Amino acid sequence: MRRNKTELKDSCFDGYEYKGYKVRTKLVIEGHKEYKPLKLCSSSEVYTAFKKLVESDKEKFYSLFLDVKNHLIGVDMVSQGNMDSAPVHPREVYKSVLLASATSVIFVHGHPSGDPEPSYCDKEITKLLKQTGDMLQIKVLDHIIIGLDRYYSFADKGEL
Repeated sequence: MRRNKTELKDSCFDGYEYKGYKVRTKLVIEGHKEYKPLKLCSSSEVYTAFKKLVESDKEKFYSLFLDVKNHLIGVDMVSQGNMDSAPVHPREVYKSVLLASATSVIFVHGHPSGDPEPSYCDKEITKLLKQTGDMLQIKVLDHIIIGLDRYYSFADKGEL
């Protein structure tokens, strides 16, 4: 038995609007009626909120989106890697930050080894993410590495 195939129209711009295949994005706010906003004012507060990251056997990199009052308005796991690395690309990091209309961002990732000292790659990606944030006028408040019973804050060390 033969099925009729629907003929697809050609995409075109008619002089006023594009008619054709499109991608649409939509911002959806969830949970605002269930949860109070979390306010993050220091690296120690971020550490307390995310210290369970060290329990993972994989390195996970998160972006925390904040509004003008430093209320946490979103969290995105940007990357999950292996025991000692997680690939991070600015385009993937800032895509969700922009969609959330965040005014600032904090980066957090855990070191499964328990040692929060930053690697050379941690330092380089922090510089790159800071430069990208500056270009987009999104303030990078901190990059925090979670270790076993301690953490490393790039902001506290004056490295941002």
